[in-house]
Amino acid sequence: MQTHQRLQRRLGVFDATAIGLGSMLGAGVFVVFSPATALAGPLMIVSVLIAGAIAYCNAMASAQLAIKYPASGGTYIYGRKQLGEWPGFIAGWGFVTGKTASCAAMALTFGHYVTPEYATPVAVSAVAVLTGVNLMGITRTALLTKILLGIVLATLAFVTAAALAGPHPGAAASDGSQGSAWGILPAAGLMFFAFAGYARIATLGEEVRDPDRTIPRAIMAALAAAFVIYLGLAVLLLWHLSPVRLADSVSPLLDAVSSSGLNAGGPVVQAGAAAACLGALLALITGVGRTAMAMARERDLPAPLARVGGRHTVPVVAELSVAAAVVALLLTTDVLTVVGFSSFGVLIYYSVTNAAAFTLTERPGSAPRWLNAVGFAGCLLLAVTLPLASVAGMAAVLAAGVAGRFLVLRLRKPPLRP
Repeated sequence: MQTHQRLQRRLGVFDATAIGLGSMLGAGVFVVFSPATALAGPLMIVSVLIAGAIAYCNAMASAQLAIKYPASGGTYIYGRKQLGEWPGFIAGWGFVTGKTASCAAMALTFGHYVTPEYATPVAVSAVAVLTGVNLMGITRTALLTKILLGIVLATLAFVTAAALAGPHPGAAASDGSQGSAWGILPAAGLMFFAFAGYARIATLGEEVRDPDRTIPRAIMAALAAAFVIYLGLAVLLLWHLSPVRLADSVSPLLDAVSSSGLNAGGPVVQAGAAAACLGALLALITGVGRTAMAMARERDLPAPLARVGGRHTVPVVAELSVAAAVVALLLTTDVLTVVGFSSFGVLIYYSVTNAAAFTLTERPGSAPRWLNAVGFAGCLLLAVTLPLASVAGMAAVLAAGVAGRFLVLRLRKPPLRP
């Protein structure tokens, strides 16, 4: 049986929490409130609560499974071990393809914030630099993530102070808010992906110290912090700007500052958004590379992707391959218009997480089996509320992966002897 070089356990609770929270406080925190409010109006707060509840179910399932399987790959490994090879492959393929597109979108968003005229070259440069950081080892990745996360948290604190200081244009706005109760679930689908970053902690399971203790604590700490931040911002923006103005905003946090007495701080928000993009992109590249490595170890992706090397023991080939795929998307595709299909892939990924956790026989009292059932049903419910184009796009990608794996398995079978 082929053995693979293992990654080194270098991360503690604080480092792992920072990587998860850095993923959840990406560019989405600077834009997601507007489309969610356009769908649900002032009931957008209910959408945040629903998204947070489903994310909690998923986080508990991820924590349970990560304790049992503290290896790189996250739900790809959990699905294979608990449900079988095919559910694991579907989860891993959906994660790798969907999140690769998300990497490209995040890089391009960064480019648009920094220099709109040269967005693509800047995005390619960002991917190259961050891949270089990842190749220097997971501790360097964690250090840069903590620095970027600190910038983002300081920016959000400044936005909060500006909105509280006033004046408040929402107080003079009319009551004719956009959105409706029918938009609560689609808006929850948008908000859910803001909470999905804790998957990055699970995909790094092979690189955390004392995984039985570190992974559950880091997952729950990152989710709790993100939930408080998103809920607090939702309430603050609805009050400060009004649902109508918030729904129409292209950059709600920037508008919150621009309409306050601290309007000279607009560049601070732009810098924070750029840092958020970089932090999320760094964590995404790391997570996708580790999942690709895990799939290669099981021969679900080309074997060279499983190679671990270099002085810092990182999955070099997988990291470089992910970077090459992201750059190819940046150079050939208008990523921001097609990346929506990755949302469907993330929900399928977490539905497999909950299904795998449901089959566990040993479980703590804080994680009853019904919680996994609620998470599974919630993921599927949010998935079917996504736009049809997003569902169809990711379904086609999943079908292509399944067909490819089926063909490879058939070719690997030895010919029947006469």
